[in-house]
Amino acid sequence: MNLNNVKYLCSATSPADYPRHNLPEIALAGRSNVGKSSLINQMVNRNRFAHTSSKPGKTQTLNFYNIDNIFSFVDLPGYGFARVPDEVKDKWSEMIEEYLFHRSNLAGVILIVDARHEPTDDDLMMYEWLLEMQLPHLVVGTKVDKLSNSQLKPNRKQIFDKLRLEPQTPFTYFSAEEGTGKNEVWSFIKEITS
Repeated sequence: MNLNNVKYLCSATSPADYPRHNLPEIALAGRSNVGKSSLINQMVNRNRFAHTSSKPGKTQTLNFYNIDNIFSFVDLPGYGFARVPDEVKDKWSEMIEEYLFHRSNLAGVILIVDARHEPTDDDLMMYEWLLEMQLPHLVVGTKVDKLSNSQLKPNRKQIFDKLRLEPQTPFTYFSAEEGTGKNEVWSFIKEITS
């Protein structure tokens, strides 16, 4: 996809801070440091568009990005980071719930898991929320460039088993380094925003 105009819109901690626009929004959900910002950067062909950090728990707000006035990416705070005080975790959880349950612009969610490891109970809880809300979703296994070819099939099975995914659940591997899975993510976005 050719993108001419991508821009950061705002960071929000409550609905009062959300951008007022009519664009459909694609939320990116996943654990801290799973590669949400890197996925955005790869999708828009910009290295430092969405801020990335090697420190888990860095994204503490909902970050909104306008993608060519077609749709908006919403980078949600990462969940499951152990070294964050419980009151901060509770605040993030409230922010995520408020957004997912009440944002009328929300068109779908990309649930991002680390392809190298078994998904966590937090990932399962997020996936169950998506099912409960009947939101269009795509499960993405990131950092696939770190896997050998012989690991692809068993790791995919591990993701499907832990999250209890149906065989037809939309899934793709993704590499922010190599661009693997980029076309599949664009297909999902086009399908739910057109």
